[in-house]
Amino acid sequence: MFRTAALIYNPVSGRQDERRRVQVEAAAAALQQGGVRAVIVPSKGPRQAGEQARQLVADGCGAVFACGGDGTVHDILQGLVFSNAALGVIPMGTANALAHDLGLPRDPVRAAKAALTASPQRIAVGRINFQDSRGQAASRYFVIAVGVGVDADLFYRLHAHMKQRMGMGAYYAEALRLWLTHDLGRFEAEFTDLRTGEARRESVSQALAVRITQFGGILRRLAPGAALRRNDVQLVLFNTGSRLPYLMYILRSLAGGRWRVPGVELAHSTRLICRPLSAGNGDGAASRIYVEADGEVLGHLPVEMTIVPNALTLLVPQALAREKVRNHVMATAPRVGDAVS
Repeated sequence: MFRTAALIYNPVSGRQDERRRVQVEAAAAALQQGGVRAVIVPSKGPRQAGEQARQLVADGCGAVFACGGDGTVHDILQGLVFSNAALGVIPMGTANALAHDLGLPRDPVRAAKAALTASPQRIAVGRINFQDSRGQAASRYFVIAVGVGVDADLFYRLHAHMKQRMGMGAYYAEALRLWLTHDLGRFEAEFTDLRTGEARRESVSQALAVRITQFGGILRRLAPGAALRRNDVQLVLFNTGSRLPYLMYILRSLAGGRWRVPGVELAHSTRLICRPLSAGNGDGAASRIYVEADGEVLGHLPVEMTIVPNALTLLVPQALAREKVRNHVMATAPRVGDAVS
């Protein structure tokens, strides 16, 4: 059980800044009532929260809570990987995919109270190497998903004020526009299928490397075989230039179905390399294909994703922790890529 905690939030994010501060204070009060010494730490700006979290851990903080959406989680994650401090989530953002997967209440006070009885579990994270907007090599860790292609272009085109004004409606509106108009540029995806052991190369227009099961919203079970307890990702590869499979796959996710969509392939892997199809495409072609991690646009091709086992302590709500234990006991045999508890 953690005895000290810091709650990091973005003071200029969202439509109601003052309301957000009140919510963070209420969550901190709930932790304090549970015997935790909690402090509130405003983020210093984009991509600064990771360094703030790293310093808080160095000062002895036992848990750092991301009070916001998946972007806030992503930033704070950078400072917690390989540390003994736990990552907690108080969902206050637009999408909150990780909070959905953990089954956290949307109410900040209830989410804070759930953390008081949560199980700290050590999980793997993903690491992605990429080219940033200046063409420099860079790397980040991720906990939800990496996307290369159409979905990254969606996040690239979304403006902050659109998300603040329209919420999830901004995502859906931009996704529809891209589906109707986007040039589905192809690139090469290289990976090893853990089920067959086969090393493969595919020409694709979209690649997703997913770590969570439940996204919430219309995506729901976007990658039904993905799970935080596993030491791999589920790849969702669109090896098609047709727009129809994209729509069919979203409808499949919405319905919770498991039927096969022609042109879409699922596989488990621990490594994914994405690059332009040929040197003849040049840097211009690579720079038009973006990469995102946890909903944050990072840069463009080439990209290499790998899995880092036993890298992060995550506060998992008690009910979900019990479910994972039950599923582990019921399993008749270990699956390739499953984590060892």
